[in-house]
Amino acid sequence: MEKQTDYREELEKLRGILLDAGLEETIKWGAPTYTYQGKNVVGIGAFKSYFGLWFFQGALLEDKKKKLVNAQEGVTKAMRQWRFESAKEIDEKLIKEYIKESVHNIDQGREIKAVRKKPLSLPPELQQALKKSKKLENSFNGFSLSKRRDFAEYISSAKRDETKHKRLEKIIPMILEGVGLNDKYK
Repeated sequence: MEKQTDYREELEKLRGILLDAGLEETIKWGAPTYTYQGKNVVGIGAFKSYFGLWFFQGALLEDKKKKLVNAQEGVTKAMRQWRFESAKEIDEKLIKEYIKESVHNIDQGREIKAVRKKPLSLPPELQQALKKSKKLENSFNGFSLSKRRDFAEYISSAKRDETKHKRLEKIIPMILEGVGLNDKYK
C-alpha cells in the first residue's frame, strides 16, 4: 500500500474495517490479504480507475445489495470483486455483513474448489523445442504441472506466430534455470 498513490487513504480505510472485523492480515500475491482460520477471506487492491475488495469465495455470498462482480467471467468461479470509485462509497456496516457471511461460510465448510484436473496441452512450438533439447525437456519436466501449464498457456495465448516464437525465446532460459514463468510474483 505504500506504493499506492491514487487510493492510499481509501485502502487504509478498507484495511481498518477488515482488521476491525477480526481478520488476520497477511501479504499474498503482493497484496494485502485477510484470512480467518488460515483461509483467505478478502483482499484489497487498487487499479487505474477503481479500488476495491475481492472476496475469495464471493460466489457463495448472497450479495443482496448486488455489490459483487465477477472480474473474469468464464475464468473465475469463486472470486468476486466489490469495486469503489470514491471513499464515499465505502459502507463499513455493509462490508462487515459480507465479511460475517464469508466467515460463517468458512465455519460451515462451504467453499468452491478450483478444478485441478485441467490437462497439460503443449503448443507445437514448445513441443518442437523440447524434442530438440533433452536438457530443456528434462528441466521442463522438473517443474510442477501448474508451472508447465503456465509456460504452455503463455505460448498458446499469443495470436501471432511471431509472438509465439518471441515468447518461446523468452522462456527457454527461464526453464533451463529452473525459474517458473510467474515466480517473480510469489
